[in-house]
Amino acid sequence: MAAVNIIRPELRLVAWEVTRRCNLLCAHCRAASHDDAYPDELTTEDCRRVVDEILEAGKPIIILTGGEPLMRADIFEIAGYAAGRGLRVVMGTNGTLIDDETARRLKEVPVARLGISLDFPRAELQDDFRGKRGAFQQALSGIEAARRAGIEVQINCTVTRLNLPHLDELLKLALDLKAVAFHPFLLVPTGRGKGLQPQELSPQEYERTLNWIYDRQSELKGRIFFKPTDAPHYMRVVSQRQSACPEGVHASAGGHPDGMTRGCLAGTGFCFISHTGKVQGCGYLTVEAGDIKRQTFWRIWADSPLFNRLRDLSNIKGKCGICEYKRICGGCRARAFEATGDYLEEEPYCVYRPAVAREAKPHG
Repeated sequence: MAAVNIIRPELRLVAWEVTRRCNLLCAHCRAASHDDAYPDELTTEDCRRVVDEILEAGKPIIILTGGEPLMRADIFEIAGYAAGRGLRVVMGTNGTLIDDETARRLKEVPVARLGISLDFPRAELQDDFRGKRGAFQQALSGIEAARRAGIEVQINCTVTRLNLPHLDELLKLALDLKAVAFHPFLLVPTGRGKGLQPQELSPQEYERTLNWIYDRQSELKGRIFFKPTDAPHYMRVVSQRQSACPEGVHASAGGHPDGMTRGCLAGTGFCFISHTGKVQGCGYLTVEAGDIKRQTFWRIWADSPLFNRLRDLSNIKGKCGICEYKRICGGCRARAFEATGDYLEEEPYCVYRPAVAREAKPHG
């Protein structure tokens, strides 16, 4: 295997679904979560062991997520154990369960940052999307409680055709709420999100949205950090825009604690642990790399056949395989899997035509 095709793994982020239970019924939910107990979730002792094993593989940021992680009774114990072992702990939450007392306890852990989801800038739209009346106001109250406690807040949103017209309003709301980051997630239609397939952006709409992100961040000059998620071809957009206008270079492509080093990080810098201990490349790529109830985490990270295939870029097929940007982008492996059943196939929502394909002369 040519060294240029191999991504050297460096574990930087672990998203950990500590519970699948959730108090909302969000339209986009990859896990189709509901408000019931789920069987076979990892125990408190399992979770302590997982933290210890993660430290054998590296010192990543731990993202405690769900479901709704605050519905787990021992969440403060799990988070506190991870933080006590020296890991940076952040949490992805819908924000509706955060009051001043909860925020105080999160600060004591300490949870370094809360990612709180707002998909619309208005209550009626957010409540409908999240499946609960009052969800918007409860999330705003949670954000204010977090800020009073001194916890950083980032605003997450899942971008579909439903909220595409509201992105400027959402960004303004994030700024008004003094969020430190704005993370647009580009929909991967898994779980309950399959019902949103008619609302998924077209490749052309994806391209315009990624350029919108670049433009807004350039204009804001670091006032808030953008990190588009599930959109690895943003790295290609950044490279193209910076090449066309070098004086427009900004921090979106690196130099920030949360900066992006590559598009798709599945199996190279990032992995996902499910509520039952299944390890995946990400939460949307529903292909099992291993099971921490049967194997150690560090062994899965080091030796999983799935991860080793993802680290060898010569395995990528279609136009992604011949693309000059494949090392910094790689295409969304989860979206490829959902579209074709093969996670090594080309990214189906990228408009870019690789230089090799453009230069190829027709036969005859």
